[in-house]
Amino acid sequence: MKYLHTMVRVSDLEASLDFYIKTLGLVEHSRQEVESGRFTLVFLHAPGDQAAMIELTYNWDESGYSSGRNFGHIAYQVDNIYIFCQQLLDQGVIINRPPRDGHMAFIKSPDGISIELIQKGESLPLQEPWLSMTNEGTW
Repeated sequence: MKYLHTMVRVSDLEASLDFYIKTLGLVEHSRQEVESGRFTLVFLHAPGDQAAMIELTYNWDESGYSSGRNFGHIAYQVDNIYIFCQQLLDQGVIINRPPRDGHMAFIKSPDGISIELIQKGESLPLQEPWLSMTNEGTW
């Protein structure tokens, strides 16, 4: 058995691509427009890691999804969680669960999908301002 991808439904393809590509730094692998089915599939991956894909499914006629149509979360490993989270903050992204433990943080996509960020290797030493930051919203 081999992991292929995780699929998430998105209500605004351009906003989602802006978030996943420009904000998170993912790379577009492929795109398929299916006019007969009225949907678009876009496959993304982390730079250099095509083994773990995310499929954004945009149904052209859908007006939006409730959180029940989404799922738990997507997880990505990062080299330095503090630097990565600071870059996200600088771009206006809300850190719903800051990396107080030097290991894990959560943010959300424009469609409210939780994205877990996990520190590569051992947890980083506890550090301010992260240590004192509180959760914002749900994650």
